[in-house]
Amino acid sequence: MHGHRREPRSCQNSPMAESQEWAAPESLQPSPDELQFDLPRALDAMVQLRAIVPDDAFTAGILGTERSGYGAVIGDSGLVLTIGYLITEASTIWLTTNRGDVVSGWPILYDQVTGFGLIQPLGKLNTPWLERGSIAGVEVGDVLTVIGHGGRAHAIKTRLVDKREFAGYWEYLLDTALFTSPAHPEWSGAALLDTDGRLVGIGSLLVQEEVDGKKSHANMFVPIDLVEPILADLDSGKRNAPAPRPWLGMYTQEADGNLVVAGLAPDGPAERGGVRQGDLVLGVAGARARGLAEFFKLVWRQGAAGVEVPLSLARAGDVLRVNVKSADRNDFLKKPDLH
Repeated sequence: MHGHRREPRSCQNSPMAESQEWAAPESLQPSPDELQFDLPRALDAMVQLRAIVPDDAFTAGILGTERSGYGAVIGDSGLVLTIGYLITEASTIWLTTNRGDVVSGWPILYDQVTGFGLIQPLGKLNTPWLERGSIAGVEVGDVLTVIGHGGRAHAIKTRLVDKREFAGYWEYLLDTALFTSPAHPEWSGAALLDTDGRLVGIGSLLVQEEVDGKKSHANMFVPIDLVEPILADLDSGKRNAPAPRPWLGMYTQEADGNLVVAGLAPDGPAERGGVRQGDLVLGVAGARARGLAEFFKLVWRQGAAGVEVPLSLARAGDVLRVNVKSADRNDFLKKPDLH
């Protein structure tokens, strides 16, 4: 719904337990001597993130109730940037530094449009922070570095294999996403660094990509450029976000040239409106949808959350027209409770 369908890992015995059971092959680990930036300092700007989510949370069934990944410290205040599905509906967040310090965190924001999550530590992290770059400075073929918490053993050398639009079945669309291979095995919230050690992306997904003529595992990163307007709003003390987009609660996928409803959010707008799993999506408001990205754009063009969205569907050989009263996805999510 908010990310890939991999079940997040359990926190095991305590929120302070660290995931140290793996190491990248030595041949993939970046060597400080080969880099133009201070690798140890960059590594120390990463934290391990563990989040606990209530059993009755809307996302608990898909994303689990115990989630773990990484976060990148992006300022001297200790602000942590991560991928939002790790912290959505979280009641408890723990951040662990490479020195072993553990601090609780407060989820400031999960931005549905970009997929970013922001956490304010409720104590001093005492870490360095990563300078932010821009995807304008990276090109396909560039050798980049992916880092996580836990030192060089949890970092890899990778290559940018594509920059392109990305549409996710959970009603998510990026105009430009970054794709890298080889893939980092612990991608959630990992940091993608350019050749100068600047942060250019946050890890979101494990995907299949065409790399050198064959299918290979790759990571999808959300471009860092998208966080700048969010941070500017936070600095100004007010959120200038546009009206929330209409959300249908339809998990739609492309298959054999068709758009297929692969799943429905329980009691979500589409389910309430009569959409069924297995339906083929033909169009919106009389306009043909020729791909997942185009379908989302047509839906969002109807207005803000709450607008009725007229869908054309095919079911068992019949063409149906249904009106789905959209919703604001945030209304279905538990809000954090500071105590």
